[in-house]
Amino acid sequence: MKILLVTRLFPLPENVARGTFVSDHAELLTALGHEVRILNVLPRMLKINEARRSTMEGVSKAPKTFNHGDYPVEVKRHWETPEFPSITAFSAARIKSKWSADVVICHTLWPAAITARSIAIKQGIPWIAVVHGHDFDVALQDHRAKRIEELARSANRLVVVSNSLSRFDSQTIPCHVNVDTEWHKPMKKFKGLFRKSKIDILFPADPRRPEKNHILALRVGEELETRGWKVGITTLKKQPRTMVWDRMLAADVCLITSTRESGPLVAKEAIVCGCPVVAVNVGDLSEWMEVYPTEVSALADAIENRLQNGSEATLPQNCEVENVKTEWNSMLESL
Repeated sequence: MKILLVTRLFPLPENVARGTFVSDHAELLTALGHEVRILNVLPRMLKINEARRSTMEGVSKAPKTFNHGDYPVEVKRHWETPEFPSITAFSAARIKSKWSADVVICHTLWPAAITARSIAIKQGIPWIAVVHGHDFDVALQDHRAKRIEELARSANRLVVVSNSLSRFDSQTIPCHVNVDTEWHKPMKKFKGLFRKSKIDILFPADPRRPEKNHILALRVGEELETRGWKVGITTLKKQPRTMVWDRMLAADVCLITSTRESGPLVAKEAIVCGCPVVAVNVGDLSEWMEVYPTEVSALADAIENRLQNGSEATLPQNCEVENVKTEWNSMLESL
């Protein structure tokens, strides 16, 4: 099957950490025997505007075509006016693809799904929408709500990556955990002195993103220091994936304090790397691991418990690669 993967999120030459879960999906589809091409739909913007949103780093200077691994990536631009979504929608709908596909798969709805649907209609093929969080967590609550719902309902199939996002007759297919075998480790045990040692807490996100709630992580670190610990907090920004996994191997515990997440995938990656995870109740975490209140003392207690008693958390089977392959193969066959 020829698959055109349309997305707003994909690794860029200047930001290889952006949208790695989408490139993982392209690799999974290729492993199933499909031919995949990437259409990266990006807004026109100035370099200075990237500073407003860390997730947009590398977008302004992204080349029209580049290679990411085995995949040639074509970049198409649209005008984006947040206050006037009709202009954004009109611009995104004008983007075309010369490649004749059998199906279009679109990661994120606004505004990439407008492009995906337009291409699918012109070529007379079905399209699948994949929602990772923002479209339903944020966009459904603002002035784009009607447009987002209409896009979601118009897709031939609607996929969400966690049950917390389930809406509009969607099907849940999580992102698979893609950690190279070299970094697979058993769950580590802390060997230092309780409340007398230095500990490294991994905050697995860019602290500039407000939804990641970095301030809460800092307060948890301060609380632990009042108890005698010497705390270091490591954050993640634009590091390559191998460096991210190295950080997970080195950390004593991974702390997730986000107010909004779809997975989060980093929790599963940390466990594969043998790093204990302490997290608030966000995304699908409560379905497969113990979660904690969004309170400084409760999270500090949980970290101490992980250090003292270890962790027995294991990955849910639905995010293992073979299970995800089966789900996607079944969906594509149903089209």
